[in-house]
Amino acid sequence: MRVTVVGGGIIGLSCAVRLARPGWEVTVITAHPLADTASMAAGGLIYPRFAEPADRCAGWTAASVAEFRRLAGQQGTGVRLLPGRLLRREDRPVPEWADAVGGISRHTGLDGPWLDALAFAPPLVDTMVYLEWLAGVAAEAGVRTVYRELTGLDQARPGADLVVNAAGLGARELAPDPAVYPARGQVVHVRDPGLAEWVVDEDGFSYVLPHGGHVVCGGTEEVGSAALEPDEHTTADILRRCRALEPALEGVEVLRTRVGLRPARPEVRLERADEVIHCYGHGGMGITLSWGCADEVAALATES
Repeated sequence: MRVTVVGGGIIGLSCAVRLARPGWEVTVITAHPLADTASMAAGGLIYPRFAEPADRCAGWTAASVAEFRRLAGQQGTGVRLLPGRLLRREDRPVPEWADAVGGISRHTGLDGPWLDALAFAPPLVDTMVYLEWLAGVAAEAGVRTVYRELTGLDQARPGADLVVNAAGLGARELAPDPAVYPARGQVVHVRDPGLAEWVVDEDGFSYVLPHGGHVVCGGTEEVGSAALEPDEHTTADILRRCRALEPALEGVEVLRTRVGLRPARPEVRLERADEVIHCYGHGGMGITLSWGCADEVAALATES
């Protein structure tokens, strides 16, 4: 079996690893080097937020959590388990994905604008380390990477028995699928002062995610914006919000600013259409859903 995976981000690489089996030739075609993918700008906290369809996303999350828990603490993966709090300003039930993540406790009577907090210790992924590790795993499994820009999925078909469309934002043109749109995210990396917990203000879209050497401070979700240059006013606003969440960040060194374009869609598309498997539209949940989606892609690939 000869398989071409279109897209070299977190979804494409995860699918390639799962598809790399004895007798299968897997090639990843990507327009961008790994350092320029949207996945590199992700905060790396494993939970599916408001991803749809909720039932399928819960299953994909459970599979991914299991895999990331297996990887946690292994040298070079950038994955560890870290406790933290998800602060909520609106009265909502414990979400459907709670069982998938596991170990969630709900706390009320908080100060400030928050009605409650969900406390749990999910996998937290340093994407800069993890993606390099994952690319290495793919290469060791025999996956070949070709850097080439495509204008249509038909260009990936010659020489392939099966094409996996994991093109992220590129699926808008390649599928083509006008339901795909960019959701710009900007984050700021600061020196980690030794934080032992993460914290997310879910409704205020602010988060502090410590990775040891640095802390990812976020963020934004600018629907429809495809601007890749960092905005200094946004940087200042992110730092203000995150220092309010975690006062220990006051005065710490700012290391860098990153921007990524989330490949958003009303719901994730994962289905097989003849000799093409579509797997895109993960928005900001690519890492959270990656292994669960890759497992389903691998299962679909074996169907005749």
